[in-house]
Amino acid sequence: MNFSDLVEYFRGVARRHALIRHSEQQKHFFRFEVDEVLAGINRTDTCFPMLVLEGYSFDFTDHKSDNLLKNRSGAFILLGQITDQTDHEELHRVWDDLEQIGDDIIALIRRDKQSREVPVVRDFELGSVQASLLINAYGNNAGIRYTFTISSPQSGEVNPARWLE
Repeated sequence: MNFSDLVEYFRGVARRHALIRHSEQQKHFFRFEVDEVLAGINRTDTCFPMLVLEGYSFDFTDHKSDNLLKNRSGAFILLGQITDQTDHEELHRVWDDLEQIGDDIIALIRRDKQSREVPVVRDFELGSVQASLLINAYGNNAGIRYTFTISSPQSGEVNPARWLE
């Protein structure tokens, strides 16, 4: 699995979810980092609800040189638009709607993981998923940020073709 595979998987999720419906004409999927979202998305071609995939960081776990794992920590954000940040009923309604979409996405990831036919989520750690509510003071957006980990076996073998002797 590489980052491009993860981007394409989440782009497909955004295309297929009935409430998101990402397309080239109606853009609901983007690649941003959380600080860009919190600072206010400065684009005119965005549609809501929006699915934003963040980049990931990774580390390695080595169990006494027997099993090397690559642990990718990433996040996605579901974002909606509000007209008045002081209207708590509107804010709560948007958060409730986004939470349902998030539940749908986690259920799809679970199904794809169990099917073993979608390699990019095969090692998705469902127990690692955490979500937190967020609000953007500059763009009148409210959202939910989901963090996750994908832990996959990593070869510890040296590939001689990639080294100059």
